[in-house]
Amino acid sequence: MDLFSSEISKTSQIVPLKDATVSYSKHFYDDAKAHTLFQKLLAEITWQQDEITLFGKTHLQPRLTALYANDSTPYSYSGIVMTPSTFSPTLKTIKEDIEQFTREKFNAVLCNLYRDGKDSNGWHSDDEKELGAHPYIASLSFGETRMFHLKHKEDREMTAKLPLTNGSLLCMGGATQEYYKHQIAKTQKTVQPRINLTFRKLYKLH
Repeated sequence: MDLFSSEISKTSQIVPLKDATVSYSKHFYDDAKAHTLFQKLLAEITWQQDEITLFGKTHLQPRLTALYANDSTPYSYSGIVMTPSTFSPTLKTIKEDIEQFTREKFNAVLCNLYRDGKDSNGWHSDDEKELGAHPYIASLSFGETRMFHLKHKEDREMTAKLPLTNGSLLCMGGATQEYYKHQIAKTQKTVQPRINLTFRKLYKLH
């Protein structure tokens, strides 16, 4: 199907999926600026590789991650508890650019480094309690293009596949996390590293 049925603006298009609010901007940053930011982020971010437990077995997570935020509110997912560092000047500037574009406010960013085709992120929803109801996730990509898959939890016909290119921005809001799962699958192709910044709003749990 045509993934881009209508335009929000010159640079952002709606992905037509029921029970979801998803938009895609292929050129949020142009290639030159995106390449520069990729190099800065690769060097500046304190990357780590956490252990993750799935089906009773513990493995190293198949990518590197880091969490940055306005304060020290922790974020938990898949049994991993991350304590954030303070936003770097580079991440703060990027956050402000996205906030101006989306008219949303964010207080945290989960950073992912996919080193090669073996690095991945399995099927999941961003539906942790710390994200609140109907979270808005702004996902910015740098470096190698990787395919992003979406599938409805009940309607098998509702799927989408998007190439997340260098400098592109994917936004998911509304009930997307309630009704959909998404993934970055492994690939046998020889691919270069990719950095993904997923901006979000974390709430303190009482």
